[in-house]
Amino acid sequence: MPNPLDEARYEIALASRMLANEGVLDAFGHVSLRHPGDPGRYLLSRSRSPPAIEPADILEFTLDSEPVRPPAEKLFAERVIHGAIYAARGDVMAVCHHHAPAVLPFCIAGIPIVPVFHLGAAVGETTPFWDQHDEFGDTNLLVVKPEEGRSLARALGPHAVVLMNRHGATVVGKDLRELVSRSIFLCDNARYQLQAQLLGKVVPLSSGETRLAGSINAMPNVVGRTWEYWCMRLEGAGLLPRRSARARKPAISRSRRVARTPASAKLSGRKRVRS
Repeated sequence: MPNPLDEARYEIALASRMLANEGVLDAFGHVSLRHPGDPGRYLLSRSRSPPAIEPADILEFTLDSEPVRPPAEKLFAERVIHGAIYAARGDVMAVCHHHAPAVLPFCIAGIPIVPVFHLGAAVGETTPFWDQHDEFGDTNLLVVKPEEGRSLARALGPHAVVLMNRHGATVVGKDLRELVSRSIFLCDNARYQLQAQLLGKVVPLSSGETRLAGSINAMPNVVGRTWEYWCMRLEGAGLLPRRSARARKPAISRSRRVARTPASAKLSGRKRVRS
């Protein structure tokens, strides 16, 4: 049986690389997961570029964002974002903070992102804003103090996304797969909304459409389908993270196994020729 903590570490590395491959994360940004065995802790990588994250990079933190064990590596300065949200929202199991190019124009202009197509309903009807300057004055815009993290968590409230003025966005989910879907569809929706504004008036989804479409987006078979698609794209790019020898192979590899050599070829003693 796979170790749940090993699996969690692998999936955080996988999600980090996946979001980088899809243009949500670049050299910056981070993904975390609430600890599978202890809701008072969470898992987050050491300070490293998301496309390079390996399972061994994932460390444990308390909800005060202190490392459980003295670290030998540098840590993300903005880890308080994650700890504060997990402390405030018991329903949140995964968090992503990013500065995606598709979202930044809205964060700079202070224009809300609203769902404009069916998959965009994953972001929810409302995307609140948080302006660090309102409460803390001039800063370097990094969220590094516990009180800044708690302020951001209050602005997020019960929502799925909070936009951070002149900075980026923070997205939450009930698991990593929902988090990845929501983060990617947030960027897709932002691009479509901006493009539609060039053509004319933007008419967002109604409250009912957002609720109904959003419930479909969260269905396990839908989330599993998108997760498989993004895994395939990551594998095609040669960027899947390595697993330890004792961990099971990723589902995407099982679904794309090369057919075994026919018995007749084995009997003939011929070797398979790779094309």
